[in-house]
Formats: sequence, structure tokens, C-alpha cells
Amino acid sequence: MDFAFDARTEELRARLLAFMDEHVYPAEAVAEEQRAALDSPWRTPPVVEELKAEARRQGLWNLFLPDAEYGAGLTNLQYAPLAEITGRSPQLAPTVTNCAAPDTGNMEVLAQFGNEQQKKQWLEPLLAGEIRSAFAMTEPEVASSDATNITTRIERDGDEYVITGRKWYISGAMNPDCRIFIVMGKTDPDGADIRRQQSMVLVPRDTPGVTVRRAMRVFGYEDHFHGGHAEVVFDRARVPVTNLIGEEGGGFAIAQARLGPGRIHHCMRLIGMAERAIELMCRRAVSRTAFGKPLARQGVVRNWIADARVTVEQLRLLVLKTAWLMDTVGNRGAHTEIQAIKIATPRAVVAILDRAIQLHGAGGVSQDFPLAELYAAARTLMLADGPDEVHQRSLARRELKKYL
Repeated sequence: MDFAFDARTEELRARLLAFMDEHVYPAEAVAEEQRAALDSPWRTPPVVEELKAEARRQGLWNLFLPDAEYGAGLTNLQYAPLAEITGRSPQLAPTVTNCAAPDTGNMEVLAQFGNEQQKKQWLEPLLAGEIRSAFAMTEPEVASSDATNITTRIERDGDEYVITGRKWYISGAMNPDCRIFIVMGKTDPDGADIRRQQSMVLVPRDTPGVTVRRAMRVFGYEDHFHGGHAEVVFDRARVPVTNLIGEEGGGFAIAQARLGPGRIHHCMRLIGMAERAIELMCRRAVSRTAFGKPLARQGVVRNWIADARVTVEQLRLLVLKTAWLMDTVGNRGAHTEIQAIKIATPRAVVAILDRAIQLHGAGGVSQDFPLAELYAAARTLMLADGPDEVHQRSLARRELKKYL
């Protein structure tokens, strides 16, 4: 593979880096102040809408979608360095460029599997950034690391589906602009093929029987700018059968198609988080003195910074290789690499953030620096989109198969 970025990627990188410096970083504190002053912590601060308008004006919008009909038409390899840049400000940058999960995955699902009416009603306003969405799969009563365990029922009753179940950690659902849920449940719970028991349906938030019960915290954070992570109850909620995405029994396959790009997007942004942590480490190291000399001259601090740089360079190469394989041989052909980056990246970035927190002392765990919140986000990604152990299990099985 060619390690140089092509001309379009370089042009977008330059534009996005300037946008971050001129608009996003200065808005971080402003957004927090505005959010605290709103009558609801879940409402979108005005500065976010201003940034969205500026991002659209500059052509930094829907960069994640490879389909040129709907998005920027970038390959995974072209998008990778852009996602890394937005990962440096994960609370704001992905949202204001309309590249934030779970909307990204939901737009991909609708673009790939939705019918024309579904695209018109839900995909178009999502692409325009007019509404937000949520993906409802994880459940508190079962081990959701095995998606075949889900118990939510989607039962057909004439021309309607009746949805009954309880979900939690449904990202984005606390945001009042979240208007639509993609819900995964079982239409055929007794089917012989456990991967054909599930289906996905579109459930508008205002559907009778849908209750957003509470916000779930992550290490004490409510993740307001992301739209929170909610517990949602579906109590015999009814939707037309035309709200089915794809076909009955296709839910598991759609979920796998959705999670592949999502995993690489997360890893791209994680590298950006690590880069910001290294920057903060270096700035702290040259500005603080302990035991008679700057922290930058302490051997252990230098080791931390050097190790962090080596780790980030290794991770970036693996993520770029994965992106390149996804573009050239498809997601299935890149399956091993997708699992490898999902295992390696969150672990390594958590370790880098941990060192950065240590270097900042009490400030590292405070709200005065972004490190604690970055740590919470990175640590969560060792669980999200499949815990490490599931990916290790699958990856090891694939390696052992060569020798059996």
C-alpha cells in the first residue's frame, strides 16, 4: 500500500485542521457553559448549531459515507485521517461534521438496506443534520456480547409489528432531537437458525408505548453532547410492517454490516484522542517543575512520552492497513484486521490516557482537562461494538483453524 495521502485527503485534512483550530477547540468551553445554562442538559447548545452550519459551508459534512449519492464519497482510507482529527475533540467535532455515532451507523443502514420511503422520511433529515437517531440493541437482562441472546419481541399483528422489550445504553436517545430508533428484536424466537431469528424495525420516538426511562451514566459522566445513553422501554409499541428494514430474519446480518465500519471509525477517533493526550502530556511536562527540574527532564516522563509516540504510530499503521483492506477486498476480507484494531486500539489508548492523567496529577482527574472524560470514552470502547474477549475468541479461532 502507498503510505502517502492522496491529493483529496490532503486538501480535506488541511481544511479540517484549520476548522478545528479556528472553530472547534475554542468552542469546547463555550459549549459547556451554554449547556449548563440551558433548561435541560440534553438540549443542543447554540454554538453546536453554529459549528454545524460552518462545517457544511466549508464542505466538511457527512465525510464518513462512502456513497457519493449521500455523503462525501470517500474511501475508508481517505476518511481514516479525517476521523482521527475529529477524535481530538470527540464531544464536538464528530457531531458538528455530522459524523457522530450512532447516526453514522444508522445512516449507513438506511442507505444500504432502507426502502425509498424510509430513506425519504428518515435518511434525508439525518443527512441534513436536522434530526438525531438511536440504535436499540443492547439489553440489561442478557449478555448482549452475544447478539443472538436478545429477548425483545417483534410480533406481527396484521399490518403492524408489536414491539415489547427493554434496552439500555442506547446512545443518543436522551437528545430531544432524537426522533427515530432502529430496534433489533426477535421476529422468530424459535427459528432453527439463531442468526435468522432477529429483525430490525424503525420505531419513531413518539410512538405510544415507547418510554425513554432514564440516562445511564458512564463512569459518572452523562455524555450530554453525545445525547446520553438511555434506558428505553418498549411496551407493546406498534408500528406499520412497512417500518421493517430489509427482510424478516435479516437483523443479525444488518447488525454485522453496521458494526464493521463503526468499529474502524471508533479506532480512528481513538488515535486522535491519543494524539491529544500526547500533546497535553508534552505541554504539562515542559511547564511544570518537580524536585528541582522540569517534568520534561524526568526520565520516567520521557519514557511515557516516547512509548506513547511509538504506540500511536503502530496503531495508526494497523488502522490504515485495515481501511485499505476494507476498500480493496471488502469488510469480510478485512475481518481479521477489523478485530485486531478493535482489540488493540482501545487498550493502548486507555494506557496512554492513564499516563497523561498521572502526569497531570489531581488536574488529570478534574473537569479542567479533558483527560478523565477521554479516559471514560476510551475505556467504554473495550465493551462497545463487542467486548475485547469476543473479538479475541473469534480471532483465535480463525488462527487455529489453519492448524486443525
